[in-house]
Amino acid sequence: MLEVVAVAGIDEIQPGDDIAAAILDGTWEWADGTCTLADGDIVVITSKIVSKAEGQILDSADRDAVIDAESVRTVATKVTPRGTTRIVQTHHGLVLAAAGIDASNTRPGTVVLLPRDPDTAAATIGTALAERTGANVGVLITDTFGRPWRMGLTDNAIGAWNVQVLDDFTGKTDAHGRTLEMTVIALADEIASAADLVKGKVDQTPVALVRGLAHLVGSPLTAASLIRSADEDLFSLGTAEARAIGAAHAAHARRTVRDFTTDPVPHHALQIAIEAGVCAPAPHHTQPWRFALLHDQPIRTELLDAMATAWAADLAADGLDEPAIARRLARGDILRGAPALIVAFVDTSQAHRYADHRMIAERDMFIASGGAALQNIMVSLAAQGLGSAWISSSLFCPETVRTVLNQPSTCQPLGIITVGWPAEPAKPRPVMDISQYLITTSTP
Repeated sequence: MLEVVAVAGIDEIQPGDDIAAAILDGTWEWADGTCTLADGDIVVITSKIVSKAEGQILDSADRDAVIDAESVRTVATKVTPRGTTRIVQTHHGLVLAAAGIDASNTRPGTVVLLPRDPDTAAATIGTALAERTGANVGVLITDTFGRPWRMGLTDNAIGAWNVQVLDDFTGKTDAHGRTLEMTVIALADEIASAADLVKGKVDQTPVALVRGLAHLVGSPLTAASLIRSADEDLFSLGTAEARAIGAAHAAHARRTVRDFTTDPVPHHALQIAIEAGVCAPAPHHTQPWRFALLHDQPIRTELLDAMATAWAADLAADGLDEPAIARRLARGDILRGAPALIVAFVDTSQAHRYADHRMIAERDMFIASGGAALQNIMVSLAAQGLGSAWISSSLFCPETVRTVLNQPSTCQPLGIITVGWPAEPAKPRPVMDISQYLITTSTP
């Protein structure tokens, strides 16, 4: 039978107080009428009284500065009519609102921090209780957390001593013989929530006792075992923060990828990339970009064959022999092997007409806009996990490309983007010294 009882009569805790003594001076009664600690009992303590005993009480005049001091990183920020809420990771590794700083149940003008080291505090209190009662007990120190995707708060274990905090069912079988693969139960958090049913923020009952789980007492693990490691955390940032980092580093994610798997590229992924492409700046408020999306249609082979013929003719005119021409044409194999192609054009039909040097600038303006669209497309593909490479071949046989794809003479080819799933992860991008690209100017 599982029993959970509150410990009454614990006075306001002051810095330096003995938490173990305060618990033993309190009162409680088990179902059998006894009021002692026995082997296998678990003592569940609200973290706030531990913090108070440690003197973790600060002036609340600059609460944001206190949160900063207790945090190692901000996970998410949410602004509401009631104010700004910051979800942060503390130096303990805990992720919670306002670094666990609490202004309730403390004198006005002050806030209470989390215990310095909840696991060590649990061990200190547990050892003292065991020495004074002779009972083999476990100790949990808890704090109230909000939960992603769920309304309401629950109590969670942030410190543990002599209690099994996790129960790993991985590799075991269920009632139907199926092997469980990722079932790990947070026992310490479940006990903390059960104990919170009899504790109370307004009743000054910060300690509860749990009996009936003696099989969980005696573990060397601590509450630190409950913290998910960064490499396993799928939700290490809030939505806004993840988007901000993604936006800041999106261009760096684009790499030239030439080796792809044979997996097909979803058509909607190409459409998303084109949507990004047409966000490029455009001359004269025009929309000059044109794209042909080619998977395995017959026209793709027709286009590449026609381009190869045009290239071969140019190379022969350069005086190259057939073996040399074949080697040069082999460079275009990526166009045949990639799962998908994006053939890009810029339509200059809406360019302004001039009779002087401005006509060259006008054309260049459209070409620059097309280049911006190409970059947007490749960054979008990288953001979707796809690889790409810009192949300039169509620039060298524009009339051939226009003819096969039935485009007007005003459409200037801008190259072809090959698209596919990378065959292997990209190597880290080398750190660039941008000073070599900066034009320095001096003031007179």
